[in-house]
Amino acid sequence: MRPMPTLFVGHGSPMNAIEDNDFSRAWRALGTRLPRPRAILCVSAHWETAGVAVTADARPATIHDFYGFPEALYAVDYPAPGDAALARRVAALLAPLPVRLADDWGLDHGAWSVLRLIYPDADVPVVQLGIDTTLPAAHHGALARHLAPLRDEGVLVMGSGNIVHNLYEVDWSQDAAPDLRTVDYDAWVRDAVAEGRHDELIDYRRANPISGWAAPTAEHYLPLLYVLGLQGDDERIETVHESFQNATVSMRSFMTA
Repeated sequence: MRPMPTLFVGHGSPMNAIEDNDFSRAWRALGTRLPRPRAILCVSAHWETAGVAVTADARPATIHDFYGFPEALYAVDYPAPGDAALARRVAALLAPLPVRLADDWGLDHGAWSVLRLIYPDADVPVVQLGIDTTLPAAHHGALARHLAPLRDEGVLVMGSGNIVHNLYEVDWSQDAAPDLRTVDYDAWVRDAVAEGRHDELIDYRRANPISGWAAPTAEHYLPLLYVLGLQGDDERIETVHESFQNATVSMRSFMTA
């Protein structure tokens, strides 16, 4: 039996969770392709932690971690169960690294805005793994390799962020054309992933001079490294969606295949 795929999703605006657009349709289509997992471990850009933490509550709350959006978005509830046993398994795989079993978080929009379209019945348990952005990128790739046994245990590991995520120069209009730097950096990542240039993608700050503009903060880029770290020797990583949103956001999404 093949291991469970791993997934990196460019999640973009929270509004993608409730709008009928190219992004929401792509995520619904992805749900028809993916095998049904026993559980999901989500590495979301929107949970930054001090050290490593994993959610362990039985009923994680739907967190609306944004402001200024329509009331319909705040009304969304994604009542997927948690999985304390999976949280403990993650902690065991990462030992002796200390892992905090957290009961002070839930599912942020990096997780639920995508999962409500991929698995709309909210019947697959979901656990989130926090991102300690004070640690170097190489640490996150190494962390992912320790989690590899989960794939053979029916767990879908999903990173949720954006390869390009520059909100300082974002254009909120619906039909904003992508900035040329967004296109260039997205293409560089696409090609580096296809060619297995993982060292460059980990050392992205030095490998590409646009990275300081494309990813001025690391949290949206780092979830990609978990998919790279979990790629098997006989696996390729395919693009399952490619587009841009609001000029300075890449929505490119990858899956191991």
